[in-house]
Amino acid sequence: MKKFNIRKVLDGLTAASSSSSATAQPGTPRENDVIQETLQSEHFQLCKTVRHGFPYQPSSMAFDPVQKILAIGTQTGALRLFGRAGVECYCQHESGAAVIQLQFLINEGALVSALADDSIHLWNLRQKIPAILHSLKFNRERITYCHLPFQSKWLYIGTERGNIHIVNVESFTLSGYVIMWNKAIELSTKTHPGPVVHISDNPMDEGKLLIGFECGVVVLWDLKCKKADYRYNYDEAIHSVAWHHEGKQFVCSHSDGTLTTWNVRAPAKPAQIITPHGKQPKDGKKPEPCKPILKVEYKTTRAGDPFMVLSGGLSYDTVGRRACLTVMHGKSTAVLEMDYPIVDFLTLCETPYPNDFQEPYAVVVLLEKDLVVIDLGQIGYPIFENPYPLTIHESPVTCCEYFADCPAELIPALYSVGSRQKRQGYSKKEWPISGGNWGQGSQSYPEIIITGHADGSIKFWDASAFMLQVLYKLKTAKVFERARGKEEKPSTDIVEEDPFAIQTLSWCPESRMLCVAGVSAHVIVYRFSKQEITTEVVQLLEVRMQCEFSDGDSPDPGGETPTLPTPGASSSPQESEPLTQPSTGSNSSDGPRDNIPCLQVRSSPLKQSPGYQVELVIQLVWVSGEPPQPITSLAINSSYGLVVFGNSNGLAVVDYLQKTLLLNMGTSELYSPSDPYQRQPRSPRKQRQPSGALCDSNEGSNTSEDRCKSPTSGSTSPCNSDDERKQKFIEKVKFKSRRFSKTVANDFAKMSRKISSSSEQKPDMDAKDNSFTRSRSSSVTSIDRESREAISSFHFCESFPRKNDSLLSPCLLVGTTQGSVMMVALSLMPGGDQRLQQPVGISSCGTLVSLKGGILTMALLDATGTLLPPSYEPWYDPNASDEEKEKSRRRRPASPPSSQEGQDSQFAVLCSEKQAKVVALPSQTRIHKHNITETSFVLRADVVQMAGANCIACFCANGHIMTLSLPSLRPLLDVNYLPLTDMRIARTFCFSNLGQALYLTSATEIQRITYSQETCDNLQEMLSELFTPVETPEAPNRGFFKGLFGGGAQSLDREDLFGETAAGKASRSLAQHIPGPGSMEGMKGAASGVVGDLARARIALDERGQKLGELEERTAAMMASAESFSKHAHDMMLKYKDKKWYQL
Repeated sequence: MKKFNIRKVLDGLTAASSSSSATAQPGTPRENDVIQETLQSEHFQLCKTVRHGFPYQPSSMAFDPVQKILAIGTQTGALRLFGRAGVECYCQHESGAAVIQLQFLINEGALVSALADDSIHLWNLRQKIPAILHSLKFNRERITYCHLPFQSKWLYIGTERGNIHIVNVESFTLSGYVIMWNKAIELSTKTHPGPVVHISDNPMDEGKLLIGFECGVVVLWDLKCKKADYRYNYDEAIHSVAWHHEGKQFVCSHSDGTLTTWNVRAPAKPAQIITPHGKQPKDGKKPEPCKPILKVEYKTTRAGDPFMVLSGGLSYDTVGRRACLTVMHGKSTAVLEMDYPIVDFLTLCETPYPNDFQEPYAVVVLLEKDLVVIDLGQIGYPIFENPYPLTIHESPVTCCEYFADCPAELIPALYSVGSRQKRQGYSKKEWPISGGNWGQGSQSYPEIIITGHADGSIKFWDASAFMLQVLYKLKTAKVFERARGKEEKPSTDIVEEDPFAIQTLSWCPESRMLCVAGVSAHVIVYRFSKQEITTEVVQLLEVRMQCEFSDGDSPDPGGETPTLPTPGASSSPQESEPLTQPSTGSNSSDGPRDNIPCLQVRSSPLKQSPGYQVELVIQLVWVSGEPPQPITSLAINSSYGLVVFGNSNGLAVVDYLQKTLLLNMGTSELYSPSDPYQRQPRSPRKQRQPSGALCDSNEGSNTSEDRCKSPTSGSTSPCNSDDERKQKFIEKVKFKSRRFSKTVANDFAKMSRKISSSSEQKPDMDAKDNSFTRSRSSSVTSIDRESREAISSFHFCESFPRKNDSLLSPCLLVGTTQGSVMMVALSLMPGGDQRLQQPVGISSCGTLVSLKGGILTMALLDATGTLLPPSYEPWYDPNASDEEKEKSRRRRPASPPSSQEGQDSQFAVLCSEKQAKVVALPSQTRIHKHNITETSFVLRADVVQMAGANCIACFCANGHIMTLSLPSLRPLLDVNYLPLTDMRIARTFCFSNLGQALYLTSATEIQRITYSQETCDNLQEMLSELFTPVETPEAPNRGFFKGLFGGGAQSLDREDLFGETAAGKASRSLAQHIPGPGSMEGMKGAASGVVGDLARARIALDERGQKLGELEERTAAMMASAESFSKHAHDMMLKYKDKKWYQL
């Protein structure tokens, strides 16, 4: 596994560096004097750990029937190996060429891979991180097919030119023995037979090699005599060939959907021709041609009919039918439909010996996006329940979060509710791919990964101990009405498809509260319950957030504060009239769409199974023909009972206990709390609503929406349309962005941001990757604020709302895409009935600090440098009895004591796309500042716990992963890990505590990495083992008569034929040998590297000598027996020599 060298940073150097500056107010103690930072550069190292999920774009497959390990190769040169549940491994060929074929050295702990760049590689699987021992690159010929006989060291390689070369897999050298195509086919043949599509030896005679050419010619080649014994001709192209275990018959699959069965000694014509899916005409003519049968396998059983398994071959009139696997057993034919096209399949058999009854028990089917294993031993051919986490991509992943060191009871709780969701009808047998052993790691803390998907589903995964297992699946789309026909599509103009896609989520592990935001501008609040309930009416809150434009295009860039509208300046009747029912707006064809949500919440009762249950649905509505803007940030706090979300129009605070909207404010209003028109909005007292859904609760003030004007609602320049205004803004922002370097401009152009500006974000995996771009300016001026400054981050905390406050109170930190951090004070009643009846007060306290770039993350430290997490309410079951609720409902004690006069007791940690700052509270003094990047920008930043301390972890668009100490912001790690080539990585990259991180490396796979030196050091112990010592099964008995008359399997000394003494040396220009990088690593493990090769060769020689010795003893015994028999026969002859027949 590749480990990265990190740039060690001298600890004392950074304080004086130009990129990091520290200032302190007089009278305020400096951090360094008080807080002892324990994290050093030595605590950090970056390396990949494990990869989970389905192999992306699979291309080939192999199985070791003794070790019971499955290998899958992909079109990008990746190699994935699977054993028992939890045993999986990922390797990568450096060239990145597609893997066209895989061959196990059965029970040897080795694997040969053939690539599309005409190279073959020998992998050592006896070490935890497999490595390449040897490679061989063909220069003049293209590889099309490989075959390695069981217990042989000679690998047959067929080429596009129709030739067959032979490679010694121990030394990875070519033999001088070559089977040329013109020697194999008949001399009278005038055309080239095409590439080699099949090679296999006769199960009963290793000296006879069956060669299939694409044109339809099959040749049985005598290796000793170097000539063709038989040639079998058929008009249709061949795709695959399969032997009967007795070696007297073989079956070919053809491009016209036929199967031909040939007797070895009757090459004139096929013994049988069948078209499994062809319609048989009544007049005795040939059946209609079908699609090609791409592969066939012929497996025998001791006590019944043989199995014939094939893929393809369907008739051409089945247009649109899904891919099928056909199982023919005796007179029955079963056609098994698959969800995706078939890439390859393998029949698993009891014996590795090709000359014995095969006894098939399962079929492994590799599909384009799934792996299916079919049980051949049960009626109906049920599938096995797959223990691997291969369903990550069941619906495309749109967001991802990682939680390490969760509460211990969470995983059992999620597993208990998730186990009820499992499908029925699986095979009752154990999963047949059962090789390998789990790692012996010491990492025992619980880890959970949450993935949000395009179909609105959310999956919770147990990610502990380098494994991955799905715990629970939540379908958020159940809350909404589904369109029954094309005419009844939901009114989702902001997204063309996947209207339920998850955009972002906020989860509190301690209280188990979950809040998700969808692409259709909807927010759903969930509570966790172990009891099933039926919700008669889903609680709904509709919120009207609209964009505010000032007169004309925008104010000139001069830094002046934008004018706020007066409280009575409402120009739209919908803004001032409270809604009593949801969706009462207009949607007629003659007027603009208004007050209409994008999705329709279901009106019928909703049955909610144990697990996450809907508490409240919040929907943003259309405003005067303008669709709601996508939600860019979201946070929930169980202790306060609040949900806050924001977009490019502003932010909204919702009390999910009272089901009321507390605040709906434009972003610009957060800047100037001293403005005469600034209101300190308070939530109205809860009004008893009818049993229907709730409106957006603006009864308590004049209007809660008049803070934001619609760009088309009048009081603007009459000649300029909204589109023209937006275009002028874009031009102005582009003009400002020219001050940046080309590198930054390129970064901006290539990457789409997590936070959408004025464009719409689509949840489609690939289409949405470049769906919106925005130019970015570091200056916070009024023009930038007007160009849709979005809310990018929230953080609930107990802090000092205003400068030099002495009392702690609940607060909300708000970060924007232009780098401003604002403080909002919350006034909460104590718990119980008062909290449910009294309104929550909210007041904006103005800007705390400004940074370059959009704010990504915020956190609070106490005076000792310890992280202060947001307060939370311990979990209780909302459907339990009142007594049980009261027992568990104890609000977590609020953080530290109040500040003493003149002394700071908290530090706000703020990180943006460009820099990080630490600000002392309540004095609001900047203590430390660090410019993270000048030429790129940070995509993801998290404040994480590591080795008993805290740090900021950052992932930049230029591929660098960095960590900064807290609170001094010293650089501890800077590694150029992964240049950003795919927006999927930017969208899903996330850090977690204890040095863990992950991202989606492809549409189907999660890559986990660690930046902890301790984890890197212990990685070998934690990883699973692929190879386990297993005895090779005994070879089948030949039987007395077969031994006597020579009817058993004929062995072949391949060394005599293919060795250098007999066959000579191969041409040097044909292929180039490349020593593998795994040789040094392999020395540590058994049978790897040079020493391992020698040891293995010595063992092979010893075994060969032992076998020769045994053979010599057996020969001597047979000679003695023959001599004894001859003596007895001579004595009998002498005894009866002179007697007549009647004297006997």
